[in-house]
Amino acid sequence: MTTTALPPSFDVADTLLLRGPERPEPGYWAGSPSVLVDGDTTWMTYRERRPRGIANERGWRAAVAVSRDGRVFEDVWEVLKDELQTPSMERFDLTRTDAGYELFLSYVDPADGRWRIDSVTADAPEHFDVATRRTVLTARSSGTEGVKDPVVVDIGGVAHLYASYAAIGPALGATAHASADIYNTGKTHHPTGLATRDGSEFRWRGGVLPVGAPGAWDGYQARIGSIVPFGDGFLGFYDGSASRDENYEERLGIATSTDGRSWQRLSTGPWLVGPGRTGSLRYVDVVVRGNDWWVYHEVTRPDGAHDLRLGIVPAAGVRPPS
Repeated sequence: MTTTALPPSFDVADTLLLRGPERPEPGYWAGSPSVLVDGDTTWMTYRERRPRGIANERGWRAAVAVSRDGRVFEDVWEVLKDELQTPSMERFDLTRTDAGYELFLSYVDPADGRWRIDSVTADAPEHFDVATRRTVLTARSSGTEGVKDPVVVDIGGVAHLYASYAAIGPALGATAHASADIYNTGKTHHPTGLATRDGSEFRWRGGVLPVGAPGAWDGYQARIGSIVPFGDGFLGFYDGSASRDENYEERLGIATSTDGRSWQRLSTGPWLVGPGRTGSLRYVDVVVRGNDWWVYHEVTRPDGAHDLRLGIVPAAGVRPPS
């Protein structure tokens, strides 16, 4: 596979601001979007984060917003982390069902400090009630040290749930989850795994996109954030980091798959980087509109805060890899 198969990148400076952080300082973020196009309506989930050490630190608020044009969004629902009694929330994912909508929640389990995924259903997103949430995946059910950041897509009539997971390793000790974020400890690595829906339950299938080689730009984390049908298969946009020092500041790579289960890297390095010191551009969700790809993403600004932005890629003429 050659880099000529990659879609063209966009100018990060020429993007539309959708949500900004509370303050122009490191640790304040707006981002981790997921986007659902439902007829003439576009839904977007996102979360807000504050630095550690202040009131309501880390991922303190998540929301669902609605738009008629995919550019201007109005919030219709929110959840605060205290409602889940959790130290932090991260990427949510919204899907359509026969009866309405299902929202997948990613948050730290207050019982054991491990990331988990639940879901809630409702006839409309503004009616979600987290008190009715049900378990989807936990560290125990997946045989991992935690699962987070769900991406749910239908492939061949089967719901596929991709999640970043913390792999069990020999370096883990009794204090691995003391900070309620094993992803920031450096004691494990974070590939992408897959669960598929079997009836009403999701069954864990194991890893599908491993981290890169030791020392590689994605040797610590490889987290799929968006999947786009392409040619006879799929493109997967994933967040990569080389070490725990780049946790929260991942950059964007691209992988390919013919079946949604076996993934191979297409890019040999980051496909797209942001304007900040770290070059971080992460949590991408791609929506295909005509001959364009609308790339919703979280990006680190020069001041260290994170924006939620939209960039548009003219993908006409881009060919699948041969």
